[in-house]
Amino acid sequence: MNPSTAFATVVVDELIRCGVREAVVAPGSRSAPLALALAAADRAGRLRLHVRIDERTAGFLAIGLIRGTGLPVPVVTTSGTAVANLHPAVLEASHSGLPLIVLSADRPPALRGSGANQTTDQLKVFGSAVRLFHEMGTPVREVGQVAYWRSQVARAVANAVGARSADPGPVHLNCPLAEPLVPTDGSEWPESLDGRSTGPWTAVHAAAGQPSAVAPGPKTVVVAGDGASQAARLAAEAGQWPLFAEPSSRARTGPAVISAYRLLLQANALAAEIERVLVFGHPTLSRPIARLLARPGVEVIVVAPTGLWPDPARRASSVITGLEVTGPDTTDWLERWQHADQLARPEIDKVLADGLNGPGIAAMVGEAVGADGMLVVASSNPVRDLDLAPVVPIRTIANRGLAGIDGTISTAVGAALANAGPTYALIGDLAFLHDANGLIIGPDEARPDLRIVVVNDNGGGIFSTLEQGDPTHATHFERIFGTPHNTDLSALCAATHTPYTLAETPDALRAALTPTVAGLSVVEARIPRTTHRPLTEALVTALRQL
Repeated sequence: MNPSTAFATVVVDELIRCGVREAVVAPGSRSAPLALALAAADRAGRLRLHVRIDERTAGFLAIGLIRGTGLPVPVVTTSGTAVANLHPAVLEASHSGLPLIVLSADRPPALRGSGANQTTDQLKVFGSAVRLFHEMGTPVREVGQVAYWRSQVARAVANAVGARSADPGPVHLNCPLAEPLVPTDGSEWPESLDGRSTGPWTAVHAAAGQPSAVAPGPKTVVVAGDGASQAARLAAEAGQWPLFAEPSSRARTGPAVISAYRLLLQANALAAEIERVLVFGHPTLSRPIARLLARPGVEVIVVAPTGLWPDPARRASSVITGLEVTGPDTTDWLERWQHADQLARPEIDKVLADGLNGPGIAAMVGEAVGADGMLVVASSNPVRDLDLAPVVPIRTIANRGLAGIDGTISTAVGAALANAGPTYALIGDLAFLHDANGLIIGPDEARPDLRIVVVNDNGGGIFSTLEQGDPTHATHFERIFGTPHNTDLSALCAATHTPYTLAETPDALRAALTPTVAGLSVVEARIPRTTHRPLTEALVTALRQL
């Protein structure tokens, strides 16, 4: 067995021992040993392998698989620009705390700086975005290699899942490989390639943190950002506090949820009474929430079980690992918020009742997903539209680490492949175009049960609701912010043999959201971009008049 094949065989086996069950490969020559070892493991039923021709798509497919399974997922690339194409996914994994494992093949170090084909400096190419970087030594035929390879893989996985640091995130193993890159005949390896009799080479155990007591008293609200989990809901219910939960918080359920919180913070006098905020997860969605967290006189307590915590306004008075509520608020604080929310909902529905619009489409998609389904929602307008919906599926996934539109289709495909039931995706037209390669799935690859709903306003609709969308900037708005593209999405879908439906009315959209057969399909709903700003203003005005 040659050194490169031995290395790949051991690395893949140790990854599986450390809990890896899904892996993604983008094709390449230098990465052949790792690709062949993963393919062998796939044939043996030890993991499931996914192959994609575009590294950026591969990276975000891995992100979706991680979000769907909660397990670490490796992605393998060849050398050169292939590695750099993973950078957007690595950044999203870093800011979302997702255990993405990058295995980048490389030429032996002696070839760097020599002008050798497809050779560049890949050392620490992702900078501080990874929790661990290590360049594996070029495999050689000598005793001691197996312990090194297995130990380093176990260390990388432990860092990726945050076993000791409570700070999960991406890791990068750069793997210089010398030819031959495919299995060859030859002498036996000088030591056993086997791992431990059971489990990983190094079992890494977590260190537990102690919760902190929080008592009732100040007028408190609970903010649940991306990834907050049910801990935010339990805290809100135990303390009898209003819960402001973003769609991807996994906490938007129960009696404490205030579904219209974003509008009420702008339009209701209750907002001025808030004295304390308990922050869970990573809140990024709402400017009213950002203003609340920056408000002088409001006590901000961040509940962060990981090594990092969100505090962009630099106002947090304390950061705690966990929270223990010592008793409920016995005033009518929560009831007043619930009453305001109940009054707001019919007014919101009244404003949204006229034809197709972003929030209305989001609400219909949320209803179609149901309690048992999964929804992947893109950044920009779709997730904000979903934030206004009365009901949001608890299994809602969004790439909110950096809130980019990169790789949304691929993330949705990965999440759907990890989901036992039907999955929906709600995305804008720019996010769809940005990752149209995600629709390219080879004939031998597992196919998702995924319905992608594209809200097409022919450009950057979110900018019309921001400062740039003010009429005073109309001279340059359309070209540099509106960015109309006039792309025929049905033709794009036809090119990848993806079933496509155009829904032009609310009734047509509801019908299209009811799947008749499983599989991957696209539903397009077209809306005018010019209505976004007036609609937002109308919603705030309606609630101010309550």
